[in-house]
Amino acid sequence: MAKQNVAEQFVDILVKAGVKRLYGVVGDSLNPVVDAVRRNAGIDWVHVRHEETAAFAAGAEAQITGKLAACAGSCGPGNLHLINGLYDAHRSMAPVLALASHIPSSEIGLGYFQETHPDQLFRECSHYSELISSPKQMPRLLQTAIQNAVGRSGVSVVSLPGDIADQPAPDQAAETALVTSRPSVGPGDTEIDKLVEMIDKAQKITLFCGSGTAGAHAEVMEFAEKVKSPVGHALRGKEWIQYDNPFDVGMSGLLGYGAAYEATHECDLLILLGTDFPYNAFLPDDVQIAQVDVRPEHLGRRSKLDLAVWGDVKETLRCLTPRVKEKTNRRFLDKMLKKHADALEGVVKAYTRKVEKHVPIHPEYVASVLDELADDDAVFTVDTGMCNVWAARYISPNGRRRVIGSFSHGSMANALPMAIGAQFTDRKRQVVSMSGDGGFSMLMGDFLTLVQYDLPVKVVLFNNSSLGMVELEMLVAGLPSYGTTNKNPDFAAVAQACGAYGVRVEKPKDLAGALKSAFKHKGPALVDIVTDPNALSIPPKISAEMVTGFALSASKIVLDGGVGRMVQMARSNLRNVPRP
Repeated sequence: MAKQNVAEQFVDILVKAGVKRLYGVVGDSLNPVVDAVRRNAGIDWVHVRHEETAAFAAGAEAQITGKLAACAGSCGPGNLHLINGLYDAHRSMAPVLALASHIPSSEIGLGYFQETHPDQLFRECSHYSELISSPKQMPRLLQTAIQNAVGRSGVSVVSLPGDIADQPAPDQAAETALVTSRPSVGPGDTEIDKLVEMIDKAQKITLFCGSGTAGAHAEVMEFAEKVKSPVGHALRGKEWIQYDNPFDVGMSGLLGYGAAYEATHECDLLILLGTDFPYNAFLPDDVQIAQVDVRPEHLGRRSKLDLAVWGDVKETLRCLTPRVKEKTNRRFLDKMLKKHADALEGVVKAYTRKVEKHVPIHPEYVASVLDELADDDAVFTVDTGMCNVWAARYISPNGRRRVIGSFSHGSMANALPMAIGAQFTDRKRQVVSMSGDGGFSMLMGDFLTLVQYDLPVKVVLFNNSSLGMVELEMLVAGLPSYGTTNKNPDFAAVAQACGAYGVRVEKPKDLAGALKSAFKHKGPALVDIVTDPNALSIPPKISAEMVTGFALSASKIVLDGGVGRMVQMARSNLRNVPRP
């Protein structure tokens, strides 16, 4: 049997760690690794058209499966392209291993062709970034990288010169057991005692939930029922906490709706559950706040805390709920439920009047129809910008659907690449890319990846020929829009030219039929929908100081639009409010 080289050993360890795919673009410094993948039946090479797509796809796969995913880039410019997607994966706490191949080891530091220093470049967007400068570092260094990515929920980067990858692996190299899943982390008894005391003394409690409530829906509902608490959420908490929630008061933040803002400000104890919600202007500064998070670095960095509890949400609530006294007074909860329903009733008709005749098509109407027609277990990948608004307000979670996007990093062009990674995990599951024309055109080349692998991703393109969110930011700041207009092709014709299904929709009456046809198509499909760039109704009280990027500084309401099926849920919850 021929002796393994370092590249073969590298790939073997990835397979043992459960990695199924390596997303990337081939290049000379990567050749030994790519060839090792070719000869290993346990892993596939996914050839994308841009390394940024590779990193986004790996991050999406990791978010969907909860398992380690991997991507690779060749030396210099190749692996540099990974950085934006790796930032997103790291900030989304997705376990991703990135291979940054490197120039010949003898030339490092001498200004060689395509020289960069990837072990340094990726340190800010990773838990671990190191250079393999000798075969003797394998496999321990790679194992350490994997355990950092999985155990700390984020990115690890291994830089590997092509000549080192081609050298013989060390004899009898020790291989230790790999960490492939994270344990549950329970809080300390002291913190639980203090939190019980705070809860028992409080009269009005509000829960505000983030992505850390994943897998803890039942525990949150049980706790909310016991303490009669309204439950609000951040955008990343929506898919985990909004469905089957009789305590729901909506979402806070720039894209927020309902009574979440009021509930967090009118309580006397706010409990933050698994959220690193970045917009401290939306958080109160005059109520008691307790925060529960499995990541200790998140505790207290957004608001002043009266109590920090280090533990994951599920384990914390399992410890907490049996110990707190059940509250019988529903007055605060019922008041917030009524405010929530009233708030949604006030905006629900904003974009429902004459939508069947409005041209260009209201994007809200598109999102509403999409929500109705998509599968109950669909995965939605969402572009940053106005697509975030439509997903936040119209895509209805149910415990089976997934909604992922660049919600923490805020990168453009994420939806299509993320859809690639999501679809590879299950070709039979419906994956819908909610793309804006700006984001889609930025990485449009990877639509060809869908065609090459016959991935049945459905791209629903909100085409308003502009960078809509940027125009909104300029408008709020009192600036004329400039540099935000896109001169677009017929994207449906482009899709057809690529060998995919493509249809263009310009009239509302054609929308449902076009979406149904695209969903029935067995391969990749694109629905190019010409939408109204002036679809937002902006309240007149917004000043230039209120908005910087996505952050609101002095107002609870920015966008005034519809809320889709959420109003039905609010009405249903309101029916359960006891009448005097």
